[in-house]
Amino acid sequence: MAETNSNELLMEKIVSLCKRRGFIFQSSEIYGGINGFWDYGPLGAELKRNIKECWWRSMTQERDDMAGLDATIIMHPDIWRASGHVETFTDPLVDCKTCKGRFRADQLAETPCPKDSRKTVAECDGEKTEARRFNLMFKTFVGPVESEENVAYLRPETAQAMFAQFKTVLEVSRRKVPFGICQIGKAFRNEINPRNFTFRSREFEQMEVEFFIRPDEVVRQLAGSVACVADRPDLGGARHTWGWEVWHKYWVEERLRWYAAIGLPRESLVEYWQKPEELAHYAKATVDILYTFPFGTQELEGVAARGDFDLAQHQKFSGKSMEYFDDEAKAKYVPHVIEPSAGVDRLALALICQAYTEDEAPNDKGQMEKRVVMRFHPRIAPIKVAVLPLLRNRPELVAKALEVRDLLRSHMAVFYDDAGAIGRRYRRQDEAGTPFGVTVDFETLGEQGPALKDTVTLRDRDTMHQERVRIGELAPRLAAAIR
Repeated sequence: MAETNSNELLMEKIVSLCKRRGFIFQSSEIYGGINGFWDYGPLGAELKRNIKECWWRSMTQERDDMAGLDATIIMHPDIWRASGHVETFTDPLVDCKTCKGRFRADQLAETPCPKDSRKTVAECDGEKTEARRFNLMFKTFVGPVESEENVAYLRPETAQAMFAQFKTVLEVSRRKVPFGICQIGKAFRNEINPRNFTFRSREFEQMEVEFFIRPDEVVRQLAGSVACVADRPDLGGARHTWGWEVWHKYWVEERLRWYAAIGLPRESLVEYWQKPEELAHYAKATVDILYTFPFGTQELEGVAARGDFDLAQHQKFSGKSMEYFDDEAKAKYVPHVIEPSAGVDRLALALICQAYTEDEAPNDKGQMEKRVVMRFHPRIAPIKVAVLPLLRNRPELVAKALEVRDLLRSHMAVFYDDAGAIGRRYRRQDEAGTPFGVTVDFETLGEQGPALKDTVTLRDRDTMHQERVRIGELAPRLAAAIR
């Protein structure tokens, strides 16, 4: 119970900081809010943008076997019939006749009772209905007439557009299997019970890859006839010999490596290999990459071996061939797929939770006091550097500080702040997660001697260590630190 209370208190602190410092706000708050929808404030918008840019760069700029796509949110409704979403994308719904609440039938034992938070919905005495299936897709209409012929859906995932556009992207990008299509975009699910801050929302953003590979029978055929240099010996053999199991392992490792590169070390994550009875009907294997939030260990990303289910379904429903002719193997086949699928919002929340730290630091009077600091990796920190004139009532200090700001802002996100004592300004930037602070002081102006003229104080957020650095050295030094 003590640990539960401690985790609840931590989550309350994180939610409070998110609002106070401009990371995340309740959507439509002035009208009472709308459950399951969130707005990202100035810092949150920068954090999400940095996450997406790091992911996109790692998937496109740093690879030669990937092509990007930006597909529409509303697509032909037959896409969702082919994928099975119209028939099977449902959750079990239960109503409580006592509190009038609606809950997922499979989560009653972990959902707090609205009338008595000491009990779960499963434990309370409220009379509940029988479970019924509830489709999670948001329905809309295309055109001026609201009729069954004009029904469309907001996409519940970004994956299906990549399958539907497989042949087109393959042709225009001049790629060969194995290759992937990646996409970042909004998705919508009409969750019965959104909860845990932004973790389970009705509007969210995904970063997904559909990586198309040869079927194992084609791999076996190629392995005996083609010589190829191995580029990942740790996974065994050259790429042309990789069956789905090796590709699956490869993508799990790639994703874990990427998380470590943005501030979620491997030891903070859990690999969960789904049991056979937990797998989707089309999946050969799925690994969930989990993070331990204050409210429990939950999924950040799934890496699934989906076989040829999706392309085969779209071939069947559309009547268009999804077969690929492999020049190297001299074979025609429907490619199989490995899918790494991550949630931007869940990852942003995990990075916020990972970064949140409390320690002690001296205030302007030299007394130790509690400090809240967001230890974001510099690569994804919303603001990279804060530029601070020591005093705002000295025009020459302000002018030099603005000069430094303008020097840096073309290279990185910079925040200028001249309001309040310097210690308080540092604390504000610590809570924003800004990794570096640059203070322009009297030494910068040469008032303490020519040796320190045109130098500034560079402060490290985590250690609070300060050193003198020449203004001309700032941009390259900081750029190297935030890469």
